[in-house]
Amino acid sequence: MAYYLNDGIYPNWATFIQSIRLPQGPKAELFAERQESTRKDVERAFGVLQSRFAIVKNPVLLWDKEKIGRIMRTCVILHNMIVENERGEYTLTDTSEFESGESSRSSKVKRRTSFNIGNMLGIRNEVRDSEKHDRLKADLVENVWKMFGNVDE
Repeated sequence: MAYYLNDGIYPNWATFIQSIRLPQGPKAELFAERQESTRKDVERAFGVLQSRFAIVKNPVLLWDKEKIGRIMRTCVILHNMIVENERGEYTLTDTSEFESGESSRSSKVKRRTSFNIGNMLGIRNEVRDSEKHDRLKADLVENVWKMFGNVDE
């Protein structure tokens, strides 16, 4: 299940990971610092894309997820090309990954072939499971600590 970094206004669902309001101990402090920093970077990057490309501002609830993914990747690529060009250091980039029409990541995405209300209710309950949220957050705190924290502990 994917998860999204956000601030404290969202509910404790399995897919929403908020920062730790009053971190106690070095692991919690490091997680809070990294989560807030990463969330701000993503918000800033998305804001840049929204200001540059009107298509990113508009609602896309009825669009196919694959189409939304292609649009976002295209906007990111175009933005990076514009930035490189504006710097005067434009270099050719290997575009073979994009010429095949499908990235390696999109080929691994599971697709649901039919709509099943029972399945949707099960997914809804799984997403809203606060115990899963707590386990995921604890796992993320440990993972961040292993990656960036004191490895001597």
